[in-house]
Amino acid sequence: MEKPLKLIIEALLFAADKPLSAREIHNAFPEFSPSDITAALNALRADYDQMKRSFTLHEVAQGYQIRTRSDYAPYVLKMLRSSPARLSRAAMETLAIVAYKQPIIRQEIERFRGVDVGGILRTLLEKDLIRIVGRKDLPGRPLVYGTTRKFLEVFNLKDLQSLPRLKEIEELESDEAQPPRQGSETAVQGEEEEPETPAPSGEEESSSVTD
Repeated sequence: MEKPLKLIIEALLFAADKPLSAREIHNAFPEFSPSDITAALNALRADYDQMKRSFTLHEVAQGYQIRTRSDYAPYVLKMLRSSPARLSRAAMETLAIVAYKQPIIRQEIERFRGVDVGGILRTLLEKDLIRIVGRKDLPGRPLVYGTTRKFLEVFNLKDLQSLPRLKEIEELESDEAQPPRQGSETAVQGEEEEPETPAPSGEEESSSVTD
């Protein structure tokens, strides 16, 4: 007996180790039309939301992935008895430059940051957050860097167009710079600075990244 398309796609999503696009599913099962596949994906997401499951179908990295809802993340981490790897502020700044300015070469990144970024680029390459997309037609043929699909997964982005606009970031930073109202409490958690680069002024920030 032929299985319902919705359940077939659900099985594929559970088995996949990365987000699956509707095109990838269609290429594997051409007997189903792209519109049928999209409708089945939407039906799955509606089912999970209606049943209030601990997971949901999320559109990320130009594909679809079943993900645990953020409300349940502390329980998952407690079971795994591990915390996500963290990126330093220096690494986050470098990654942001690559994300917004790609394709970009190392010399251009260092011009923005004012420090050597060789070690940070190697770390980001190892974590598969950036990739080498080619070489620029300049003396020495420098490597050109761009972000990866995993970058979209880690930062919960559908595609690069989903990146916050620089104006939105500036407005957020402006709001955060305002002093708290009288009577409010603000918890600040500091982190150690990286010895390889001078820390920018202000508090150290980090982001959770899963290897």
